[in-house]
Amino acid sequence: MVFNSVHFLVFFAVVYALYRLLPHRWQNWLLLVGSYYFYAAWDWRFLGLLLASTIIDFYCGLYIASRDSRPQRKAALVLSLTFNLSMLGFFKYFNFFAANLQGLFGSLGLHVGLTALHVLLPIGISFYTFITMSYVIDVYRRQIEPTRHLLDFALFVAYFPHLVAGPILRASLLLPQIVRRREITADQLTEGLWLILFGFFKKMFVADNLATIANAVFSPSAHPTGFEVLLGVYAFAFQIYGDFSGYSDIARGTSKLMGIELNLNFRFPYFVRTPQEFWAHWHMSLSAWLRDYLFLPIGYALSRRLDGVRWFGLRDDLWIYAGATMVTMLLGGLWHGAAWTFVLWGAYQGVLLVVFMLATRMRRRRARTRAAATRTRWRRALEVTGMFHLTCLGWLIFRADSLGQFATLASSLVTRFDPSLKALIEYGVPLALTVGPLLVIHGIEFANDDLSIEMRWPFAVISTVCVALTYLIVLFGNFEGTQFIYFQF
Repeated sequence: MVFNSVHFLVFFAVVYALYRLLPHRWQNWLLLVGSYYFYAAWDWRFLGLLLASTIIDFYCGLYIASRDSRPQRKAALVLSLTFNLSMLGFFKYFNFFAANLQGLFGSLGLHVGLTALHVLLPIGISFYTFITMSYVIDVYRRQIEPTRHLLDFALFVAYFPHLVAGPILRASLLLPQIVRRREITADQLTEGLWLILFGFFKKMFVADNLATIANAVFSPSAHPTGFEVLLGVYAFAFQIYGDFSGYSDIARGTSKLMGIELNLNFRFPYFVRTPQEFWAHWHMSLSAWLRDYLFLPIGYALSRRLDGVRWFGLRDDLWIYAGATMVTMLLGGLWHGAAWTFVLWGAYQGVLLVVFMLATRMRRRRARTRAAATRTRWRRALEVTGMFHLTCLGWLIFRADSLGQFATLASSLVTRFDPSLKALIEYGVPLALTVGPLLVIHGIEFANDDLSIEMRWPFAVISTVCVALTYLIVLFGNFEGTQFIYFQF
């Protein structure tokens, strides 16, 4: 089931009514059973994979914590990682690698009988495998103590608000809230209801309406001009933001109603000036996971090999950063999907991070005067605009169905830009009207550096805003229960 469906609304109403009546331990049992039902509503056959991952990683954590022998601890860690990565690789990447290997051997005149497996991708597998792997790794590093109650661990993994599309939670944040008795405050109720409404607005009004524009431009049968491509990429940039941050808002909001806090996943990602800032504000839980479990270990491994190395006048720390960044972002791109466009997108993001890091190192400090401060405001606006367009170029790679389509659309931006009144009316005006209300709210939040500023508005103001958002959802929202974009990842 999806959040934006009648099925979910009925499900949550029943679960929440019972939740408020039950004591703590029975609440956990209710949430676990409800979470498994929530997941089984997609396809009950994949529930076994979720259970297997839960049981194996629970006992691996216990075993690691009970052993002082490094080889024994490492063997359990390897078992956990092997199981999860094998499961993820088989269901998500088998057909991709099989098809590419067949093509490679075919180009050499060899025939290899690799049969494509026509299986569905288990929903949320990329998210819950990352969650359980991080738990076992943290236990191995002795950063956390393992839970000794399978019920608590199973609920940590399967908790339905975050199960199929994140945020990617850490055990240190969620498990203590599961173990202890929860008190639901008035602030959590009001903030939760606001997040749910704002999340539905982002998904049903912003994202689903912009999908019409993006799908028209990126259709395989379309032949858009460069101007239409530009508008289509703008539409997709706000579609994927509204879609994914909307999901995260609904997840955080429903969880707040139950007295459980989930971590923030987005914070003004299009108001940033550098790729480093972008990844600190976009899909923040994934960025933190990639940093802690890929970038830092890779950087440590490279530091042992490149200590003292100086190539092309660059110190070893710059090469370590560049190498760890490129490997991390390539794997992060591949995590998003089994296609060469995602690999290219990851490589593009890695190059941006490395280039901006080098540029920052080379930038000289300048004396700050009042006139310089005035120029800085204009400079910041230009940097934000430039970074947004670099991000949009990445979204063009990300959204393209193939490398060939990306090349065609990108070339049209240069060779066939051709602005037209027809495209402006057909794509530009709906884009502006759809994104406008979102930018107004986020602009106020950004100016005050406060994502919860709405909670301090006068009652008349916040009531008017809520009525206006509800009005836009009811009149112009998509009520067909469309899936969220990140479900495919």
